[in-house]
Amino acid sequence: MRGPVRFLDTRPLRGSRLFRDLWIGSSASQLGTQMATVAVLAQVWDLTGSPVGTGAIGLATGLPMVLFGLLGGTLADTVDRRTVVWAATAGQLLAAAGLCAQALADNRSVPLLLALVALGAACGALGAPARRTFPVRLLPADQVAAGLALTNVSFQAAMLAGPALAGLIIARWGFPAAYAAQAVTVAVSMLTVIRLPAMRPEGTDAAGTGRRPRRGGWRIILRRPTLWGSMATDLSATLLAMPIALFPLINEIRFGGDPQTLGLFLSAVAVGGITAGLLSGTVTRRRRAGLVQLTAAGVWGLALAGFGLAGSLWSALGCLAVAGAADTVSVITRSALVQVETPDAYRGRVSSVEHVIGVAGPELGNFRGGLLASATSAPFSLVVGGLSATLAVIAVAAVNTPLRAYRTPSPAPDAAPEPPAPGPADAATAAG
Repeated sequence: MRGPVRFLDTRPLRGSRLFRDLWIGSSASQLGTQMATVAVLAQVWDLTGSPVGTGAIGLATGLPMVLFGLLGGTLADTVDRRTVVWAATAGQLLAAAGLCAQALADNRSVPLLLALVALGAACGALGAPARRTFPVRLLPADQVAAGLALTNVSFQAAMLAGPALAGLIIARWGFPAAYAAQAVTVAVSMLTVIRLPAMRPEGTDAAGTGRRPRRGGWRIILRRPTLWGSMATDLSATLLAMPIALFPLINEIRFGGDPQTLGLFLSAVAVGGITAGLLSGTVTRRRRAGLVQLTAAGVWGLALAGFGLAGSLWSALGCLAVAGAADTVSVITRSALVQVETPDAYRGRVSSVEHVIGVAGPELGNFRGGLLASATSAPFSLVVGGLSATLAVIAVAAVNTPLRAYRTPSPAPDAAPEPPAPGPADAATAAG
């Protein structure tokens, strides 16, 4: 295979119309979410002029994501997953319309604004576990990682383009236009979900009834070394080495507190991530997913320790770009491994646990980094955190042989690239 396709594995887009449509809808929604995030931040700042007010946005977003993410996992293993995602996306559309309406009405109530933000976050979290199960039902096992890589590329692109586009829209047409743009993108996403076939969990019938497993997601994870090892690797990396909260301190200490430099820190991480995504075909074709994730997580920790030691701006940005690339590779391989290794009947609940770890790990990691930095210094916190994360990943690798040796299952020779109505047979194949 020649040309860019060798680097960015586009087989899922070329081989599955359903996945292609889903990817387009998800990409649009991600772009709208980034625009709305900037609009909410700017509007709350305009209303309060207080960092406490803008900090409340995180609370209004984070709590619903954790609570409703766990509920969404149970729903995803009980009823048609397409229905769950469709209903959740409809709720997000309602929240986006509410945000647009309050902006048009020149709302001055911060609690109302945050309530609408919380509604959108809750609906998104409710559908997240079910949505995570779609690629493994629509794609052959050896293309799941490639499909997740494509989704990650669109997410990184939205992170780069969304805030800038939101700034232009807000400056020209105001907050209502930014929220209206989000509503349009969510509507596009909902239309692509409607076109999917039924996605009932294994063991249920068309009415959503039937024999269902009683064990929760945590019990399945703890019984499978590949699952708990993969999630422990991710949690070690984010809990011990998350750097975002320390960016302002590092910028103040070493680079004069220039706000443009602070923006470059964030951009460097995103640039590294999107570059890794564009080159992801070099890793998604490798079957040793466990070893790839462990290596990437270790590189993440070392790169952030290097950022803590960096004396020049270019070396600091280079370390952050490497960290962003390593994070993308780790996320892609972990997500694919978790979906392929989890029996279909449990995918919703296991995905909800993965979702909670993905939400809580970085936030707790930022909190840990800030506490250590306040007691010592930001560079010390970064170096100790990065090295600790790498050592923790090495420890997971040392005790978890199944994760080190894990290989992505090969597809069956007669596997169809796009089953018309995925069902229990697809789950059996995906579970390997």
